[in-house]
Amino acid sequence: MGNEEKKPRFLCLHGFRTSAKILRKQVGKWPESVLEKMDLVFVDAPFPAEGKSDVEGIFDPPYLEWFQFDKEFVQYRNLQECLQYIEDYMIKHGPFDGLLGFSQGAILSAGLPGLQAKGLALTKVPKIKFLIIIGGAKFQSPTVAENAYSLPIECPSLHFLGETDFLRPHGTKLLESFVNPFIVHHPKGHTVPRLDEKSLNIMLDFLEKIQKAMSCNGTADDKKEENAKPANGCLWKCQDFPQS
Repeated sequence: MGNEEKKPRFLCLHGFRTSAKILRKQVGKWPESVLEKMDLVFVDAPFPAEGKSDVEGIFDPPYLEWFQFDKEFVQYRNLQECLQYIEDYMIKHGPFDGLLGFSQGAILSAGLPGLQAKGLALTKVPKIKFLIIIGGAKFQSPTVAENAYSLPIECPSLHFLGETDFLRPHGTKLLESFVNPFIVHHPKGHTVPRLDEKSLNIMLDFLEKIQKAMSCNGTADDKKEENAKPANGCLWKCQDFPQS
């Protein structure tokens, strides 16, 4: 039956002023031994970039952003519209088991389970069960942060922290909100890194364990999960999930 198991299905949220196509290329650097274990769906953000993109000259346009923010990153524009856009996409193209996010997409991905648990986002779709966070951070708005992180986030999560990433301190702080997170440390900056032997093993271990979790909980295709009770924003019922 092992070969019949379905892959975890991730909705992938790209970085600030990039695109779904760009994130697909970035993640495509990972080895086939990882990519073959996931069903990845890449979606474009809803808003055109309101300024210059850091990837101009490296990747082709369009350049898109999920929402807008002030210099202190505490005042947001279009965040509610962004959350509604993501939910509408998940309704139309889902169901999904988890989220994979980079940069601004990682901030969204890491905050959504808590917002979902409080009925403030993704109320019409199955609970988020797994997260892959690359170059992430917390929402800095006190109101949004209170709603997103006031409860421990219990769903299995994998976090990438770059040694020279300007968001590394924020990504490290984010870990405090998660229960038993898996962590990949890499020597690069704010990027989707290639996987060396150590990080590959951590990622394969994470994927193996969420596959085991799915075998006792079911995948996104199981309609019965619609009626399951969420545990702090994540559908999680396996009692024997290994601590890591």
